[in-house]
Order: sequence, then C-alpha cells, then structure tokens
Amino acid sequence: MKPDALINGVSMLSLGWLRETVNFPTPQSQSNTITVPGRNSPIRFTEALGRVAYQPRSFDMTFSMLGDRADFDILVSTVVNRFAGKLCRVTLTEDQSLYAVGTLEAAPTYDPLTGKGALELSCTDGDAFLYHTEETVVSISGGGNVTLANDYMPVVPVITVTAETTLRWAIDGESLQKTVSAGTWEIPELELRHGNNSVSVTGEGNVTFVYREGRL
Repeated sequence: MKPDALINGVSMLSLGWLRETVNFPTPQSQSNTITVPGRNSPIRFTEALGRVAYQPRSFDMTFSMLGDRADFDILVSTVVNRFAGKLCRVTLTEDQSLYAVGTLEAAPTYDPLTGKGALELSCTDGDAFLYHTEETVVSISGGGNVTLANDYMPVVPVITVTAETTLRWAIDGESLQKTVSAGTWEIPELELRHGNNSVSVTGEGNVTFVYREGRL
C-alpha cells in the first residue's frame, strides 16, 4: 500500500498526489520558569494547574506529482479550494486509529525542467493531542461497578441515563458522588485520567458513557 494521508476523509492519493514526507513532531509543553535570586533552582510553573499543558501541535506533509503545468495547477486548485485555511481532520494510513485536527495552509511549487510539482500542507495551530478515530462507548444496566479505560488525554465523558442514577468515583484520593435524573449529562468533576477509572453506578436504568480518547 502506498503511503497516503486522508484529509476530512478524502485520500490525497485519489486526488492525484503522492505523499513524500510527513513530519508530526511532539508538541512542546507550556512551560514558564522564574529565576529567584539566592535560589539554586528556578520556580517552575509547567504543572501549575495540576497537569502539564501543551502548545499547539505543528506538522507538515509534502506531496508530489508529475505532469505539465496545467495538470499541476488543476491538482493544486482542487486541494486549495477544499482544504486551505480550513480546520481539517488529518489521518495517516500507517495508523488510521488516530487523527490530528488543525488549520491547513498550502504552499505549491513547480519545476518546469523536470515536470515535477510539489505541494506542502502545513499546520501551526493543531490540537496538541491526537484523537482516537472511534469513540469509546461503555454501558451498564441495573447498577454495579464500571471500569472506564482511558488513554493519556484527560476527558470528561458524556453520560446518558434512563432513570435517576447515583454515580460515585474517586479522584486523587477524594471520594465524589453525583445523582442525576434521566437525560444526558457532562459532569466536569468526573474527569477520566490515564488508565482504568472505576465508577460505581446505583440505579435501575441503563447508563452509557461515551468519550473520545487521545494521546500525544
């Protein structure tokens, strides 16, 4: 299989472009330090809010084609009109279980001596995390304990209940609980961390947790 990139589900290969290079570096943390006279170590604010925050993800991809200038202009126009300056979902064929989100900008070049055209698509404002293509859905009926496995990105699940339900869980050693009526809810305090998150469910109805996992 030839390496390809899917942008909003559209194959660049199907548009006439061969993928040559791809660069998806790890985003850098949002770090801030203060040097205090008399101290041997700076004061670090990287985890000032209890977790590491990250700068926007930057990435770029280069595509090529062979043909005359007229063909090149048509291929460039197709991509630019569909994706340039727009917030897009980008998936690489090497791992279609993850996708990146960011605004794409296009930079085309053409060499008339070789008849080779190139198109660079770049992003400087991408979301730091790569998202799972499929949402995670966990359901329980009639109460009990449920385990919500999560990747590295913290996430708050969307919870749908069919009858009044009490949820109990613990974060950082602190026990929490919330009683909700039938409907769909997001509880900010019920934030899933990396690994297995245990939630106790008390009620007679059905409870469904839906969330999208992510990782750097």
